[in-house]
Amino acid sequence: MARAPVATANAEIARCIRSAAHGKPWLERTLWGLRDQEGGWIGAAVVNSNGTHDLGPLQINSWWVPKIAALVRRSETHVRHWLQNDACFNAEAARWIFLSGLAVTGDYWKAIGVYHSPTAWRQARYATSVAAHLQKRYGKAIF
Repeated sequence: MARAPVATANAEIARCIRSAAHGKPWLERTLWGLRDQEGGWIGAAVVNSNGTHDLGPLQINSWWVPKIAALVRRSETHVRHWLQNDACFNAEAARWIFLSGLAVTGDYWKAIGVYHSPTAWRQARYATSVAAHLQKRYGKAIF
């Protein structure tokens, strides 16, 4: 599948992140932090060493496909395709994953880490990296 022109694709991703944030600036910034960390693109399917794939702009791990498919009552094939190729579906899924982590942990940075991994040391490393991306995009005053 050919990549869309970068400017057009980036504008679509930005529109979808804004929409997925549902008017909450803190959530929009969070999604941008995740996106900047992940660096995915519309159409991305990056193979991981464990055989899973990271899909789309926010690199949703294919491990989530069955859970999301059950949630939206659609086939796993459709959900995987949408995660990979539909920037808005991808951003909404990222929102759901992050907010689910926040509901479980009650902690913003732990939820950022849970977005990436179930392993505590990977979560901490990931959260630190996302924080750096947020500072780069929004300045040190973000915190």
